[in-house]
Amino acid sequence: MKLNVCRWPEEVLADKAAPVEEVTPELRELVDNMIETMYADDGVGLAAPQVGESIRLICVDQTGPKERADLMVLINPELSDCEGAWTPRKAA
Repeated sequence: MKLNVCRWPEEVLADKAAPVEEVTPELRELVDNMIETMYADDGVGLAAPQVGESIRLICVDQTGPKERADLMVLINPELSDCEGAWTPRKAA
């Protein structure tokens, strides 16, 4: 089922997301729905708070939006190495 994507300034996007405590059938269904939503919108990533669920869960496919060859579902991800640089893209 395609989910509605939240837009700023919806509060769920500013809240600190809670860790996932258990992989349940409901969580698996949420993951399936998030993947469907991400691909339907030609996205390459979608976090649970973006669909109104304040939990630490993200779906990513770095080959997208068209190829769909490297789907990853990350539960309770943590950054461990913050070295490097980021260069923002220029707006179109």
